[in-house]
Amino acid sequence: MWRDLLPLGRSASSGGYFRQPWTAPEREARAWFVEQAEARGLAVERDGLGNLVAWWGTGRTDAVLTGSHLDSVLDGGAYDGPLGVVSALAAVDVLRGRGFEPRRPVAVGAFVEEEGSRFGLACLGSRLLTGATSWETARVLRDREGLALEDALADEGLDGSRGTWLDGVATFVELHVEQGRDLVDRDEAVGVASAIWPHGRYRFDFAGEANHAGTTRMEDRRDPMLSYAMTALAANKQARVSGQRATFGRVDVRPNGTNAVPSHVTAWLDARAESSTALEQLLADVERQAQERAGRDGTSLTVTAESVSPEVAFDPALAARIAEPHRWPVIPTMAGHDAGVLSAAGVPTAMLFVRNPTGVSHSPDEHAETADCLAGVTALADTLALLSGGEQ
Repeated sequence: MWRDLLPLGRSASSGGYFRQPWTAPEREARAWFVEQAEARGLAVERDGLGNLVAWWGTGRTDAVLTGSHLDSVLDGGAYDGPLGVVSALAAVDVLRGRGFEPRRPVAVGAFVEEEGSRFGLACLGSRLLTGATSWETARVLRDREGLALEDALADEGLDGSRGTWLDGVATFVELHVEQGRDLVDRDEAVGVASAIWPHGRYRFDFAGEANHAGTTRMEDRRDPMLSYAMTALAANKQARVSGQRATFGRVDVRPNGTNAVPSHVTAWLDARAESSTALEQLLADVERQAQERAGRDGTSLTVTAESVSPEVAFDPALAARIAEPHRWPVIPTMAGHDAGVLSAAGVPTAMLFVRNPTGVSHSPDEHAETADCLAGVTALADTLALLSGGEQ
């Protein structure tokens, strides 16, 4: 399965992945999922967003759901998301090989637009599925080319309608490559999640005055690039001194000319912290310094919160039930996941992590060793057997 999925959406130049939602590479990945599920005799459902679920067992209630996502960040790695989908299908194979028959139905899911790489709102598929985000809010979101989500779905033959299959799910378990080095430091191949740090995406709009790069004296400029540059440095410093995370990873400059002072700079801040209070303080500190610098530069600044996710504490009893028989460590994660959305919606949720030898993620260098991936499959199979209450 991994060999078949590996080339889909892969860049020949960087080796990274461009599987943005509702584009040809991601469409191929979803077709691959349907093919794999049907080859196993699993009944596949698709909603009007493109979310997919494949059912093993009879009935559609009190189910155990597993899976992840198939989309990627821009120039992303192979493992973030797809590892959880491939491992879920492989875990079904393992359980069948053991002669296991689930008493509760087991479902394998693939959510769309988890990364938010096209329409800017992370976990969009699961947010819409759970009702955390309304269709009226989502339908007008636009990608970098200005195409509205509603129109992008229509181009795929989708109408944006929300599936109802989640109503029958009693538990969700998501397997994911670890996006850090905690398991490496512990010398463990598999871990269980305790919580997801609160995080947010914020748009910083700096407005100045376009002018000639050669004829305009430095003291006469109203240059928003200077305001942005100091803000990026301030975000780095504030995050370092407080032990949190702050990243400006996307910038749009207008008019974007080599010989022109910019008139406008838009930059997006990704901020994460150990608590909601710490996140609010981090943002306040960065915005304060940015406003002070804008005042000195003769520019203006508007900050808009595009998405903010509170801390998610996974069901501690469920995490302990999964981890204790195997003595797997229970660790937090700083990355957002569909599991966090389902947990916030009231679905008892757990996560399994597979060791990442370098900790690198959201990059073509993202990696996990085959032996650890296989250990993750076995761990997920054991967990599904535990939760689905079947016999072998």
